[in-house]
Amino acid sequence: MNFFIINGPNLNLLGVRNPKLYGNDTLLDIEKWLNAHDNTEGHSFLWFQSNHEGEIIDHIHKAIDNADGIIINPGAFTHYSYAIRDAITSVNIPTVEVHLSDIYSREDFRKKSVIKDACIAQYFGLKKLSYLEGFKKLLTALR
Repeated sequence: MNFFIINGPNLNLLGVRNPKLYGNDTLLDIEKWLNAHDNTEGHSFLWFQSNHEGEIIDHIHKAIDNADGIIINPGAFTHYSYAIRDAITSVNIPTVEVHLSDIYSREDFRKKSVIKDACIAQYFGLKKLSYLEGFKKLLTALR
């Protein structure tokens, strides 16, 4: 199965940006870790990161006919991007929202996700394990 893993703004700064909150792993570290975690079934992961909302939407659209599932960490777009939410619902591909930090224990503006209801699950506060839990949820949903 093929999976798109889409990361939003500022996630290219992981490992540098507030390690106490997000951990010491870079996005490339997380990518290598998840790619190596359980690939006995030959799953394919296509990783993408952008600081631009339109590029993220375009990439979600590319999932049609190219991905069985999507893991998305929308970053700050979580809290206000109805356009990303609409893109997720439009492609009709199982999608899981993930966050490295616990967005519900942070600033008030971060406690709302407009993306969550477009997804089959949401994982947060587990650092890189949020991606693994999202992947497991997609595997279960697709079997």
